[in-house]
Amino acid sequence: MYTLLIILHVLACLVLILIVLLQAGKGANMGAAFGGSSQTVFGSSGAGTFLGKLTAGIAVLFMLTSLTLTYTASHRSSSLIGQQRMPVTQQTAPMTQQTVPVTSPDAAKLPAVPPAPASK
Repeated sequence: MYTLLIILHVLACLVLILIVLLQAGKGANMGAAFGGSSQTVFGSSGAGTFLGKLTAGIAVLFMLTSLTLTYTASHRSSSLIGQQRMPVTQQTAPMTQQTVPVTSPDAAKLPAVPPAPASK
C-alpha cells in the first residue's frame, strides 16, 4: 500500500509539472488579438478551461497523496520502534577482564620501581 502511494504521488507530480508547462502564459492571447491565429490543440477557448480543471484535479490528488504519505510515514515509524529488538541467536557469557602477565626479554633489564611512600 505504501509503495503504491509513493508511485501515485510521483506520477501526480510529473503530470502536474507537464500540465503547468503546457499552459500558455497570460500574455499569449495578445498576439492573437493582432491577427495571429490561436494554435492550440483544444480549440481557441477550450484549452484554458480544460487545462485549468485538469491542473486543479491533479493538484488536489498531489496534496491528498502528500498528506496520506505523511500520515502513513509517521505511524509507520512509531510502530517500528517497538519491533526493532535484536533477536538473540547465541547465548554469550559475560566478558570478564583477565590480567595476563607481560613477559618479555627486556623485562629483566628494566629497573624495579620503588613503591610510593605511604601518606599520613
